[in-house]
Amino acid sequence: MAVIEKGSFEVISRSPTQTRRVGMRLGELLLPGDVICLEGNLGAGKTTLAQGIASGWGSYDSVTSPSYVLVNVYRRLDQNQLFHLDAYRLSGPAEAIDLDLDAMLGQGPLLVEWANRIQEALPDEYLWIKMRLINEEQRDFIVNAKGARHKDILNRFRGDIYGA
Repeated sequence: MAVIEKGSFEVISRSPTQTRRVGMRLGELLLPGDVICLEGNLGAGKTTLAQGIASGWGSYDSVTSPSYVLVNVYRRLDQNQLFHLDAYRLSGPAEAIDLDLDAMLGQGPLLVEWANRIQEALPDEYLWIKMRLINEEQRDFIVNAKGARHKDILNRFRGDIYGA
């Protein structure tokens, strides 16, 4: 068993509904410029968590994996935007840079599935969620942060989840 990195925390979800609820708690905390990175194999729950994040953020759009369009943009009634990038089909960091991530971050939060494939193109500060499929219903998430703003998100998120 691996030891969780200092400052990180673990979340165990026992259903897709619970995964969405966890995502909703995180989504409520997001501001423009925030970067949420999701890493995990197929079936780890990345899109389900993204659905919760977008819902908690306040999106009225339905959330699907942007595997074929690369980036989905979700909106709120106040016209703010949340960008949802799926890096699975990108050839690497250079292709991600061509998508103008900086422009996206200037307009809203950025949620990245398969973030490990383009990590070099991402900002130095982010919230990283490593997701693992345990069984058909259960998922394990390890959450850590880089940078003061994202560490604040992590601490508030942990407090929302565990009441601490």
